[in-house]
Amino acid sequence: MNSIRKSPWGWVPTLYFVEGIPYFIVNNISVLMFTKMGVPNGEMALFTSLLYLPWTIKPFWSPFIDIIKTKRWWIIAMQLIMSALFILLTLSIPYPDAATIASGNTPISFFTLTLVLFIITAFASATHDIAADGFYMLSLTHSEQAGFVGIRSTFYRLASIFGQGVLVAIAGTIELKYNNIPLSWTVTLAVSSVIFTIITLYHIYILPKPASDKSVLTNSSTKAKEIFIEFGRTFSTYFTKPCVWLAIVFMLLYRLPEAFLLKMCMPFLVANKGVGGLGLSTAEVGIVYGTIGVIALTIGGILGGVFASRVGLKRSIWWMAGCMTLPCLTFIYLAVYQPDNIVTISSAIAIEQFGYGFGFTAICYI
Repeated sequence: MNSIRKSPWGWVPTLYFVEGIPYFIVNNISVLMFTKMGVPNGEMALFTSLLYLPWTIKPFWSPFIDIIKTKRWWIIAMQLIMSALFILLTLSIPYPDAATIASGNTPISFFTLTLVLFIITAFASATHDIAADGFYMLSLTHSEQAGFVGIRSTFYRLASIFGQGVLVAIAGTIELKYNNIPLSWTVTLAVSSVIFTIITLYHIYILPKPASDKSVLTNSSTKAKEIFIEFGRTFSTYFTKPCVWLAIVFMLLYRLPEAFLLKMCMPFLVANKGVGGLGLSTAEVGIVYGTIGVIALTIGGILGGVFASRVGLKRSIWWMAGCMTLPCLTFIYLAVYQPDNIVTISSAIAIEQFGYGFGFTAICYI
């Protein structure tokens, strides 16, 4: 019996929620965790920037998702792997002493195992993204795909609020209660691993098995040579598309302002005012950046979509490019004046995130 008719409400929201969790843990939680653990900003920025690499280069192996196994198989496999990785990450958190953390010179070598696990998680998550988006297209009719675009986006944003807001708030609460920074992140990752594992087990049962979800090479005796020939054919056709190189350059440069800001935002928010930061607590960062900021980002994305659909992408692209760049000036204001008022700080971050959400819509239309 074909299970494609399982209600999309049963799996689309949870699929895109768990798609977002590892992304935000690897790219945002790790930044704040290393900063709070006393890792110098230079080393933190370098190594956490490298963690984003799998999402950047995932087109290089995305054809394998179609060639080998079904997309449902890839989704379940990657979720099981990430569940195990989150458990290992929970157990791998080192416990540098308070004096080392306070000095701001905690060696990054303390976190070698943690970084390796984050890297594997990043590759698994990027692979999961490829499979999940393809599975969404295969499992739903055209009308259902259109109807659930907003749902998948909403639950991905909820994952952002959970990852950057709720988890950070949990870490901040434990840090304040027990005055133990390593413990706070251990508990935070433990909560993540439990939630992620529960949803993974749910997906094993609930994800449909559409008849169209087949690998390109279905013969189990297919040789490795044939797999790579098919991969080469699929990969090469991508670069035959009109203006593909111009599109690649555009996508690489369009988000450059936000890319410069992203990795140093968290350290700036929590650093003491004596060294140029704002001196926010971990819990305050969860509220200001992880909740208010994400809400502003979501509203910006919605309005950006409305604007582009009414005006047209060609006419709106420069407005969107300006919204990606100019709101970053709010951080110059925060750095120069270092305000104490949480409302002022929240407003500045909301403006920057709104601009990013509004401008990022252009990428979605390409």
